[in-house]
Amino acid sequence: MNLTGCAVIQSTGLNETSPEITTQMKQVKKEFDTIPGPAGGRPVSVAVYSFADKTGQRRPSATVASLSTAVTQGAETFLIQALQNVGKGSWFDVVERVGIDNLVKERTIIKQMREAYEGPNAKPLMPMQFAGMILEGGLVGYDTSTTSGGAGIRIFGIGKQTQWSTDTVTVSLRAVSVNTGKVLASVTVQKTILSTADSGTVMKFFDQGTQAFEAEAGLTINEPGTYATKAAVELAVVELIKEGQRKGVWDFKQEVKVTEPVVVLTPEVKKEEPKIETKEEPKPEVKLELTEDKKEEVKSKSGIMHTINLTRVYRKKSELKVAPFGEYLLYPKDTEFAVIDTDIEGVVEVTDKKARTGYVRREMLK
Repeated sequence: MNLTGCAVIQSTGLNETSPEITTQMKQVKKEFDTIPGPAGGRPVSVAVYSFADKTGQRRPSATVASLSTAVTQGAETFLIQALQNVGKGSWFDVVERVGIDNLVKERTIIKQMREAYEGPNAKPLMPMQFAGMILEGGLVGYDTSTTSGGAGIRIFGIGKQTQWSTDTVTVSLRAVSVNTGKVLASVTVQKTILSTADSGTVMKFFDQGTQAFEAEAGLTINEPGTYATKAAVELAVVELIKEGQRKGVWDFKQEVKVTEPVVVLTPEVKKEEPKIETKEEPKPEVKLELTEDKKEEVKSKSGIMHTINLTRVYRKKSELKVAPFGEYLLYPKDTEFAVIDTDIEGVVEVTDKKARTGYVRREMLK
């Protein structure tokens, strides 16, 4: 996969980045951060022993031979950082292997000191974490001046010109199973490094062409090779995750979507009416009377019960599954009901002497 570098054009001393290339860079960075995590939810333990420069290229120079390399010799730091940060840190647990010699020496010193002060029963160090996968690869190519060009114009001795050239760095990355030694996934990506140079020239003749005045100014910008290497390594990590998913090495975590709307229940607030003291006349005893159909329904599985105290009888059975909010009737103490069990444990259907039906919890009756 190719990743194009930032095209920079100097105009009157101002740097303008190509909108198309800037958008591509932002998309790669966004994908690096937002790629879904692994399906199991647990990061993959990986080890990086080296990520060396295998290009053999020296820094280009038009004058003298240079012994300086064209790319960084410490690219493993970019790879370790990319593995720790990809997908907001949800994909990989990186164990230290680049400095494994120093780590083992330090653990040996700690062990000897504990045995010297605590004796043979000294507390041992925790075992080191092993990796289930090794990431191998490196910088495998650096091609200079893959493309170059320029343009210029001069009118009446005044004009400007632009020159540009591109280099390409190639990164290879592969995942190797520690258990079997099999290469599980392998990717190769490229990153373009762009260099531009702008210059302006003024040339004038005076005194009938006997004297000349000439001035020239310019600006050259070279995209940092280290930044290009870092971007290529991050892109390689993203592509390796995708390649592993395509080959069945791992899978992406599936997001759980809530399809049912959330219903918020609000309690019904009723205003209390002022009490008017009236002299109540004794009411004649009224026996519970039901329709013939209702009598047959409650004959075998109902009983006459009284309310314990003031009781709310709700119109709908579903209102007692959660906090009991809804339309209800308020019954006083010692009200008689015909009772039928429902399919909800602890909730019964009650019918009063006026053949009005509702639902109430059984503990509210006696």
